Amino acid sequence: MPPAANFTRIPSLKTVAAFRDHLASLGLDLPCEDTIASGAGSPLAWPVFAVQLNGKTIGNRWAIQPMEGWDGTLTGGITEDTRRRWRRFGESGAKLICGGEAMAVLPEGRANPNQLVLNEANKADLAELRELVIRAHQERYGNTDDLAIGFQLTHSGRFCKPTDHHRLEPRVAFRHPLLDQRFQVTSDAQVLTDEAVQRLVLAFVRAARLAWEVGADFVDLKHCHGYLLHEFLGAHTRPGRYGGPFENRTRILREIVSGIRADGNPIDLAVRLSAFDLVPFRPDPAQSLPGRPGPGIPADYAGCLPYRFGFGVAADHPVTYDLTETFQFMRLCAELDIKLLNLSAGSPYYNPHIQRPAAYPPSDGYQPPEDPLVGVARQIEVVRQLKAKAPPGLLLVGSAYSYLQEYLPHVAQAVLRQGWTDVVGVGRMVLSYPTMLAEAQQ
Repeated sequence: MPPAANFTRIPSLKTVAAFRDHLASLGLDLPCEDTIASGAGSPLAWPVFAVQLNGKTIGNRWAIQPMEGWDGTLTGGITEDTRRRWRRFGESGAKLICGGEAMAVLPEGRANPNQLVLNEANKADLAELRELVIRAHQERYGNTDDLAIGFQLTHSGRFCKPTDHHRLEPRVAFRHPLLDQRFQVTSDAQVLTDEAVQRLVLAFVRAARLAWEVGADFVDLKHCHGYLLHEFLGAHTRPGRYGGPFENRTRILREIVSGIRADGNPIDLAVRLSAFDLVPFRPDPAQSLPGRPGPGIPADYAGCLPYRFGFGVAADHPVTYDLTETFQFMRLCAELDIKLLNLSAGSPYYNPHIQRPAAYPPSDGYQPPEDPLVGVARQIEVVRQLKAKAPPGLLLVGSAYSYLQEYLPHVAQAVLRQGWTDVVGVGRMVLSYPTMLAEAQQ
């Protein structure tokens, strides 16, 4: 799908001054340093002293975001493609592997039949992935004592496709008036019962135990992008123990954490969180052509007000965010001794322009309704607000930097130096350009 025509492309901005001028023309306040610092003088090279993971001091301020390739075996094991991707994680030079990739805690919780499954049968495979990262990192950089590797645990919920690439088998936290039809939720029988939730909690506890046994430094309990634990955060309309007030909507997290500790498992804990959300978007039919969907517009939410079907979204105007409960969730993470909060936004399934700002939209998406830099600045600003009130001992990782392209190091240095985030997270660019992070510090 071609990009929308009217946005200035980053490669056309040949100097930092031109990039800054473009930001100003968009009304964006995004810090950007004049030059890329090198060596120990770069903020990107600073160790993280405030928080340790499995007793390790993280050696720099780069994190690799979770990236599943959906290239495992049909039983959730690894393939050579999986191995190659994890080697790239190690080659990148990042000292924080922030989950590796999403691993289903149950086979039926996969978003793709080829997604990894963290179970006893695949234990040796997952231990191999960890060793591949360590070996690749050691060969290129020497020291691995300051390298922390996590596994991300998930259930795909509304987006489950465990047996067929083309057939959804959704399991949801609640009925959603704008998403149910899109994702083939047609019956209340697809809503998880409280008893099923309690069994799911046990599956997360078992998966965390296996992660510890194969040597992971931490596990990431995935609360982002519309997957099941994230959906529970928005379960305002769900009755019973796991819906309604904030305490109930976060009960599943608290039960998973308490279950891990009751199991005698000392593994450190992280959460990847969609810090805010908006209503689902769709292509504007008035501007769509065959093979070229129009710009994204919000789904018609007039009949859904107050909007009680999301987390971090303004109930009275759900095309804007509201961080009230996001701050509350951050404080809860600290109370639960969660060490790391990796921040994202929205969902690639229903509002990808806020989750992954890009000029080139997903093939099943829509043209960006705003300059992608607006989406970049939005996420960086939200992390800045959260960082300003973050409890001691909670490490924050920011996202949405990739669209900055050649100006990524300039902006990353600036936000670190100004204390807007603790760590800068990057994703798929390291698969095609694995040495980019190391080169940005040379």
